[in-house]
Amino acid sequence: MQHNPGFLALVNDAKSRVKEIDLAQYKELHASGEPHILIDTREESEFAAGHVKGALHLGKGVIERDIETKVPDKSAKLVLYCGGGFRSALVADNLLKMGYTQPISLDGGWRALKESGLELEK
Repeated sequence: MQHNPGFLALVNDAKSRVKEIDLAQYKELHASGEPHILIDTREESEFAAGHVKGALHLGKGVIERDIETKVPDKSAKLVLYCGGGFRSALVADNLLKMGYTQPISLDGGWRALKESGLELEK
C-alpha cells in the first residue's frame, strides 16, 4: 500500500519511541511461552477475514477507549499487529502515553503473520 507523506511522518515519529519486533522475534517469544497478549488492531472487517488464533481484537479506533477494561495490568507485555506495522506503531505510542510499559509493535503485521505457520482462524 502506498502511504501518504503526512501519515508516514506520524508513524516514523511514533516508531522513534516504541519497541518493534519482527516476525522471527515474535515466533521466538511465542515459542518461549513468555506471557504476552497478542492484540489485533485492524478494523473489524479485517479481523473477521482472518486473524491469529487467540488474538484479542481491539481496533485502532477503540483501543485507547477499551484497553484499560480489557487489559488493566499496565505492565503486561502487549504485542500489537495491524496490516503491516504502521497502525500498530501508532497504537503502541498511545499506549505508552497511557502508562502501559510494554507495548510492542509487530513489524510486518498481518502480511507476515498469515505466512508464519502460526495457527490462524476466521
